[in-house]
Amino acid sequence: MQLYCVMVSFALMEAMKRQEILKKHSLRITDCRLEVLDYFIKHERALSQKDLEDALTTYDRVTLYRTLHSFIDSGVLHKIPNDNGIASYGICFDTCSPDSHQHDHVHFKCTSCGQLECVEEHIHLPAFNLPKNYKAQSVDIIVNGLCGNCSLTSK
Repeated sequence: MQLYCVMVSFALMEAMKRQEILKKHSLRITDCRLEVLDYFIKHERALSQKDLEDALTTYDRVTLYRTLHSFIDSGVLHKIPNDNGIASYGICFDTCSPDSHQHDHVHFKCTSCGQLECVEEHIHLPAFNLPKNYKAQSVDIIVNGLCGNCSLTSK
């Protein structure tokens, strides 16, 4: 019985953390937003809208689309362009807000399993010398290769 209480209190603590994230970003707390945020937290990698549609079948495409874009606009998620034209989304750092939402960091895409994830603080981006009067708005760098799991299984 005590183990059950610990599990319930841990689940309650996790739910409160998700609610605090939504409140911090001035988002209304809804079941869909909580479930989408929970799915990103549990999977610890970039996800596409299709990933969410397959997993969260109680919500339609439009609801998930609106949820993703409210998360982007408020600084909860950032959009990661992909070479196949399908965007993925990753959780933002704590420093993101609607006013300051910059993600000039490297992403890693596994060529075997397709997993896409942020490579935070491990790789520093070089400074770019752009031609006169050019102004960069963002930098998107995707490193392709084998993730840790796939590189172990390919030996």
